[in-house]
Amino acid sequence: MNTTLLIAYLGTIVLLIATPGPVVLLVVDAASRSGTASAIRTALGANAASLVLVAAAAGVLAGALALSPQLLQWGALAGCLFIGWLGFSGLRDCGAGESSPARKANGWCQGFLIGISNPKDILFFVALFPQFIPVTGSFGTSIGLLALLWLLVDLGILALYIGLMRHALAQRYRAWVSRVSAWMLLLLATAGAAYWGRVLLA
Repeated sequence: MNTTLLIAYLGTIVLLIATPGPVVLLVVDAASRSGTASAIRTALGANAASLVLVAAAAGVLAGALALSPQLLQWGALAGCLFIGWLGFSGLRDCGAGESSPARKANGWCQGFLIGISNPKDILFFVALFPQFIPVTGSFGTSIGLLALLWLLVDLGILALYIGLMRHALAQRYRAWVSRVSAWMLLLLATAGAAYWGRVLLA
């Protein structure tokens, strides 16, 4: 096993996952608005999406799957639009004073959809993930190990965010946290849509 490469992979994914992005913002919003159970469902949905992206990356590397760059770009743009819709829905719920029942019930689906269309994760699994395949001498073992580490780190970091939202101080400013999360989702969606729109029109 290539220990140096493994450490580099762990460092990369810790930075990638811990940096606030659509998934982190959605989980924080779910924790502050709908409680721990909803946030956990959202995190599990995002993890399931990560497994799909790992499988797609493995398929491409094994030559069993071909992905058009333009298809990935359209997928990233669609993801930005979905993130924007979540941000808008969050602001609407803030105005109403509570989270809608559908939003509470669909945490897993929202987590999966935002994970599968998250431009940050798509770029990682397409561009960087293949660089870490030589971590072991076996392609299958490497894919399994890298996927397992991703899931453990992802769940661990998201659990920390959920735990922070259970803190009394966070609960005191719950409405403020929800509003900021919603605005951040809208800003990320706007910036991402503008970028991928320019790429597709170029």
